[in-house]
Parts: sequence; structure tokens; C-alpha cells
Amino acid sequence: MEVFFHQAPLMNLNASLIKGIICGYRVEEIEDELMRQIRYLDKLIDELAKGRAMEKILRR
Repeated sequence: MEVFFHQAPLMNLNASLIKGIICGYRVEEIEDELMRQIRYLDKLIDELAKGRAMEKILRR
């Protein structure tokens, strides 16, 4: 999994603004950087599936 994130494009600078609970964890409280990035993506997918606009999710 770490290889994926090292080879992937950089995360959006506003990704750290993504807040909320995903898979039973509050995203902003996850200490492990890799796990937090994974949960950011989980949260992003969930919010997009609910029909929310990318701009709202990333708080642009």
C-alpha cells in the first residue's frame, strides 16, 4: 500500500481539511499518516457516492 502512495500523484493540499467519521474512525484523529491518507480516499469516495460536489468535500 505504501508503494501506491509513493508512486501516486501528490494528494490535494486541502485533503487535511476533510473531516468526519469513516469506517468507525474520525479521520482527523488518525495518527498514522498512511492510514489517514487511506481514510481520506475512503471519505472522498463515500461523499462523491452521496452526490456531494468535489468542491464542497475539499472545501474550496
